[in-house]
Amino acid sequence: MSQLTVRSPKFHIDETVPFQWQPANPSFGLFGNVFTFLAIAFERYIVSATRQAEPYFTNPVVAEEADLFVRQEAQHARAHRAHAKAMIAGYPGLEGTYAAANAAYDELLEREDVEFHLAYVACLEATFTPLFKMVLDHRRQLFEGSDERVGTMLLWHFVEEIEHRSSALVIHHDVTPDRSYRVRKAPKVLEHVSRIYKLVLAGFEEHVPIEDRLISTQLVSPSGLYLSELRNRIGLRGGFGNYPSMLGHVPGRDLGTMLWRETKGQMPRHDPAHEPLPAWAERWHEAFNSGADVTTYEGVGALT
Repeated sequence: MSQLTVRSPKFHIDETVPFQWQPANPSFGLFGNVFTFLAIAFERYIVSATRQAEPYFTNPVVAEEADLFVRQEAQHARAHRAHAKAMIAGYPGLEGTYAAANAAYDELLEREDVEFHLAYVACLEATFTPLFKMVLDHRRQLFEGSDERVGTMLLWHFVEEIEHRSSALVIHHDVTPDRSYRVRKAPKVLEHVSRIYKLVLAGFEEHVPIEDRLISTQLVSPSGLYLSELRNRIGLRGGFGNYPSMLGHVPGRDLGTMLWRETKGQMPRHDPAHEPLPAWAERWHEAFNSGADVTTYEGVGALT
């Protein structure tokens, strides 16, 4: 029996949420905004791809896991749509960016077969536990000073991604027993998601004035993230203005561990069930189960 729980917290996101919701760490704020656009498009794709795969399931336990998995992901997309709507209200040109991100996944869904779709989802989901463990382990430095309406939504999403960390791989293996298939498709998957990430950033660069972004979108591009961390760690602050790099407070050892586990996640025998987990994720679950208000930082103890 699946251990997943479908939750639907009511986050108070509306048009008063500023585009740069994390002025203390604007790189993380921009990253969160890109994540919102990507999350909606990707999670729509997850739901459609998994529903396409249902006739191929061989195990009723997998079918139950798949149903709860897509229902969780649908809730994530719902919450992120409120955030995207707030951004588009302030910058109407972003409507085209939003549409383009969704269209890219719609086109992929039409072009590729079910096996590829499940491999795509499993590849990308395998990157989330190491990444979000690092985020949750260093949550105070990343979220302190931010608008908690967006911050608590992201924390909920990250916790649930860790909760269903094994789901995509379980579904993939039930339909495609060849474990090397996912590995062979990983470069194509990562190229595709990187292209959409850049597409969203380009929309922010075009439609959102820098005085509202606070920093150049180049600082959170795939290459910009790497270079900004490198420059920050060797003491070259040029290009940041008065702001640190996004992960400047994270010890190098923690970043190295995350990258190593990201790489291991793409190996044929990877099992997410054995991934080290952030202790705070259990605190979030305890807060939710106790009836605490998970839409506030105080309610989930995010900054302690």
